[in-house]
Amino acid sequence: MLALTYVAGTIVGWFYQVSGGAKAQIDLSKGAEWAYVQGMTQIVDAPIVRLKPKAAAKAIRHGFPWIYDNELVLDRRTKSIAPGTIVQLQDAERQFLGWAAFNPLSKIPARVLDRDPQAVVDDEWMQRAVARALALRDMVFDAPYYRLIHAEADGFPGLIVDRFDDVFVVQPNAAWIENRLDHLVTALVEVAGARVIVKNASGRARGLEGLDDQNAVLLGDMPTAPLAVPMNSAVYMADVAGGQKTGLFYDQRPNHAVVKQIAQGAQVLDVFSHVGGFSLAALAGGATQAMAVDGSAAALDLAAQGAQAMGASERFSTRRGDAFDVLTDLGAQGMSYDIVICDPPAFAASKPALEAGLRAYERVARLAAPLVKEGGVLVLCSCSHAADLQKFRTACVRGIGRAGRSGALFHTGFAGMDHPLHPQLAESGYLKSLFFRL
Repeated sequence: MLALTYVAGTIVGWFYQVSGGAKAQIDLSKGAEWAYVQGMTQIVDAPIVRLKPKAAAKAIRHGFPWIYDNELVLDRRTKSIAPGTIVQLQDAERQFLGWAAFNPLSKIPARVLDRDPQAVVDDEWMQRAVARALALRDMVFDAPYYRLIHAEADGFPGLIVDRFDDVFVVQPNAAWIENRLDHLVTALVEVAGARVIVKNASGRARGLEGLDDQNAVLLGDMPTAPLAVPMNSAVYMADVAGGQKTGLFYDQRPNHAVVKQIAQGAQVLDVFSHVGGFSLAALAGGATQAMAVDGSAAALDLAAQGAQAMGASERFSTRRGDAFDVLTDLGAQGMSYDIVICDPPAFAASKPALEAGLRAYERVARLAAPLVKEGGVLVLCSCSHAADLQKFRTACVRGIGRAGRSGALFHTGFAGMDHPLHPQLAESGYLKSLFFRL
């Protein structure tokens, strides 16, 4: 049992552990370092971490979830805190701000988990948080295929969970959740009915947190075949064992739906297609032909399996190769299409890569625009955090103009409703899809 009292900006805490009849009492106003109960039966140390005097404490009180390394007092004591520890975050005047996940190895050492002084990050906390995330998806979707947890926006900093019916793929990209995977597994089983849980440890973010890159099966048996995922009347094949990231990109779902809506009778070119995201949606919308272009033979094979599952193999083709080379070659051949979609990887994954990334987006637009028939549609996408909508749109318009084309931007798409935004993190709104009629 835990009781905390918050009076005039000061926390006075009484912690009771029911374990062999023992009790413990701590007065946090005395500067004690014991401030957190882990699980139901064990009191553990929760160090206090403080902001520097000039740090933006007000922003944190108003909901900003990140505290950067230059905002914290990082002395020898705080630097020795084990990555993933839950800490009590205080402002420079020693006033409580919240419970935060801490990692001294990260550029963002503290990420707020809960602002309630009485909160305990245990199994019950985890289950309540998963239930909140699930309630949103149940409100939006009629089938269990979606992103269940989208990091900070769902109250889980650094955690991604994608759902494929009763198979779940988790990406724990922060040390605090890596250290509590058993709690997460329990929550996914109890709240969402998970039968299989796969841990995907790929990605740059884990390295920045000092985490390994070892995948694992946390529950059940690894699927031995790709999973069929129905979406927008198409069928996608997700390889959760060896595919890219979690096996499928749910974020483009609403933009796939727009292509499906306009694809009746169209010839479609889908570049950087992965497992056929836009091309299969186009086939579901009545496209006469769709070609998927990607550098991965495995991804194209999954796309072909999806087309076969839809009964659309005769209208579907693939071409493996470097996207820039393929676009150049198709232009040299004088090929043209009703709809051309380019959905490349993140060319500007960080601020240092921004200028080079914007040049790459401009080049994609310049090479793709000549392939679009008069009155046709060009769809250009970016999943780069560093390239905001205005910069990305400017690069695309410049590339279209340099190709000697012009047109109207008739739709701007973003990620689906299973990818909610944290309102104070611009970085969480990474996906942009621009629909031009040339």
